[in-house]
Amino acid sequence: MHILKRIGYYLVGVALGSVAVLFFWKNKNVSFPYGPDARTLKSIRIKKRLFSEEALAVMTAKKIDTAYISAVLLNADVDFGKSKPRQKPCAEYHITGKDSLKNTSLYVIRCDSTATIQHITIE
Repeated sequence: MHILKRIGYYLVGVALGSVAVLFFWKNKNVSFPYGPDARTLKSIRIKKRLFSEEALAVMTAKKIDTAYISAVLLNADVDFGKSKPRQKPCAEYHITGKDSLKNTSLYVIRCDSTATIQHITIE
């Protein structure tokens, strides 16, 4: 079999496989958080969220609610230079919002079953 025929068969198989995957996963809520930022933010979002007294005071003073915090956690970057991801028993992360939320920063302590918003900074 010539090399061009093999490449043709390969490309047809890849195309058919891709179409099948898109068809089966089209209506499912599937995400692929491969980057370290995405994995960290997803793990914080799915844990039970707690707020420190300081964070609650900032939320009251700035008149923001938990929906705003959720929006920041959906559209943010994790600054691993300011974070302590390997700290035991609970990792600590410095999170900064992106785009229209770039003036908001969160300091989050992520444990096994909870994520505590320790500090909120809004500039």
